[in-house]
Amino acid sequence: MIFDLWHKTKYKYEHGASFCHNITTIKPKSFPGQTLIDYSLEITPTPTDISQRLDFFGNSVTRFSIQQHHKDLVVIARSKVERDYTKQVNETELSKAKDVTIEETKAYLKGTDSEIIDVRQFVMPSPLISNNSEEIAAYAALSFKPERSFFDATFELMQRIYTDFDFVPGFTNIATPLKDVMLAKKGVCQDFAQIAIACIRSMGLPAKYVSGYIETIPPAGKEKLIGTDASHAWFSVYLPTYGWVDFDPTNNQIPKNQHIVVAHGRDYYDVPPLKGVIYSMGNNSMEVSVDLRPSKDYLTQMQSQSQQ
Repeated sequence: MIFDLWHKTKYKYEHGASFCHNITTIKPKSFPGQTLIDYSLEITPTPTDISQRLDFFGNSVTRFSIQQHHKDLVVIARSKVERDYTKQVNETELSKAKDVTIEETKAYLKGTDSEIIDVRQFVMPSPLISNNSEEIAAYAALSFKPERSFFDATFELMQRIYTDFDFVPGFTNIATPLKDVMLAKKGVCQDFAQIAIACIRSMGLPAKYVSGYIETIPPAGKEKLIGTDASHAWFSVYLPTYGWVDFDPTNNQIPKNQHIVVAHGRDYYDVPPLKGVIYSMGNNSMEVSVDLRPSKDYLTQMQSQSQQ
């Protein structure tokens, strides 16, 4: 499946901004099962300085500054991404890894090779996720028993969050403590991913945050509207002898072709689509529009093949 992805962020400054410095993390990754075919970034007004690099977690980030007075800032990212989940997963090896218990996983993580050392950083607390919540630990303990498969426990946790929590846009923001989300059992995909990560880390196990997009399918007979998709978030756990496996608690599913991966981090703080500082006064507003849909060229090719 080949997707066309469009992500637009627009800031409006009541009295204008004299300077801004920003970091974007909106360029999709390439890895087995996902290939970035094309990418462009359009910034208005034209930046004074701009550069691109990989961050500590291997995500592509673009830094830019605008050193002139401006009333609006518009950032548009266009991507073409090929997704093939069958190339991402080795079913035979995954089947074996699914049997590894929580107790065996913890023993495995005591190893000293570079990969395991890298994995262990995702057991530690991070800016938005602490390991000291008794409520979260108690919630996690219902699923995570030492003799149980790590995969099965995580899958059950994903299902429980999907069932127990309500998706309520606007109820939380990035500053809302996880303990408040846990108490109210309300939030959005970022909250659900971080609750899951907090649960898993409270058990001494590794989990990381995944940012990206998910294709939304319109109801039967209805046309899909441009700009109705949104940034999405889920989480990933490390299975010994296999590697990282993703889980989406918002939709109660293992992410496959409809999920486009942009970045990995310890939590949302590491990988927001756009963050920065500005010199401005007055009220500011932000609008975000996202559109993810199968590429027209891909659909044409599929139709041609079906007619042959």
